Amino acid sequence: MLKTDCIKELTGHIIPFWDKLRDDENGGFTGQVGYDLTVDKKGDKGVILNSRILWFYSSVYLTFRDSDAQLAEKALDNAAHAYEFLRDKCVDRDFGGVYWMMKYDGEPCDTMKHTYNQAFAIYALSTYFEASGCEEALDLAFELFDTVEEKCTDDVAYMEAFDREWQLIENDALSENGLMADKTMNTVLHLIEAYTVLYKVSGDEEVAERLRFLLDITENKIYDHDAHKLLVFFDRELSVIGDIHSYGHDIEAQWLIDRACDVLGDEELKERWKKYDLEISENIYDIAYDKQSGSLFNERDNDYINRKRIWWVQAETVVGFVNAYQHGGDKKFLEAAEKVMEWIKSKQVDKRCGEWYSQLDENGEPVALAVVDEWKCPYHNGRMCMEIIARL
Repeated sequence: MLKTDCIKELTGHIIPFWDKLRDDENGGFTGQVGYDLTVDKKGDKGVILNSRILWFYSSVYLTFRDSDAQLAEKALDNAAHAYEFLRDKCVDRDFGGVYWMMKYDGEPCDTMKHTYNQAFAIYALSTYFEASGCEEALDLAFELFDTVEEKCTDDVAYMEAFDREWQLIENDALSENGLMADKTMNTVLHLIEAYTVLYKVSGDEEVAERLRFLLDITENKIYDHDAHKLLVFFDRELSVIGDIHSYGHDIEAQWLIDRACDVLGDEELKERWKKYDLEISENIYDIAYDKQSGSLFNERDNDYINRKRIWWVQAETVVGFVNAYQHGGDKKFLEAAEKVMEWIKSKQVDKRCGEWYSQLDENGEPVALAVVDEWKCPYHNGRMCMEIIARL
């Protein structure tokens, strides 16, 4: 049932919605759709958004190439379209890296360089290479990898926010909750995700070495072994700041790190992380999963529990709980994943258009936020569908 639901959600809602946002006049995909479903064809296009769209359509092709040739070929054509925009408009050919934000016509409007953003471009380009065999895309992924390793590292880990010429600036883009973090769990997690796929498609040992470094940081600095959770915000020395627990990132991280260990083929590392993954999943199930509604709360900030239902948190919960079930065999996780899917179908999906509401309030009512913006994209919900199709 869960797999069937995900096929229907992906092919009946998510893909058709994003197909309509292809911008053949200016390149890429339209970057802004309001809560009222007004499409702003002259709205800014986030590079994260377009990288994630490139990843999405490349992955749709990989998912359906053996079962639905027509769907797969259309997805690959959309991926090629997204790739051309990223290659031609979003890469800074003078100083390296990708920009943060483009105008609708492909001119840069925010030239910030962010490590998180570079990671998503690497992730997308590597996946597009896997789908298309385009060597140029793989070369660009390695160009960005080299840039990250040269410009973003210090003697501890990875710095995050830079101006166009790679001078450090404040990390407003990934800091929240009244804190200003030099380094974040979120950026480390998505570097892991990006380097996992880059290593998978290339077998490059330098990528593997840096992936191991990121996993080591996560195990020894970011994972709280006593509380069974990931710490969120850090100073330059990777000392934690604030008291935040991001439930969605925890449940997302456990399966993404699993994937990294699988791709590396390190059995000892896999066994250690299998233990941590189950610890994280049990903790999230106990403290963040609302068993009555079948949905996941957002986060804890000190003593305050944010009970809004965020679109990407629900998507990651389905995959994370299925992963926990597959690792430990406890059927409560599979049952919880199925229940969250019911919540998504009944509450989170915007029946007006097929995409998902960005947020629901504590009562399950939609919050009037954009349907598409620089963050809101087909990455989490599309990936949830494709992961479940592949796993079950």
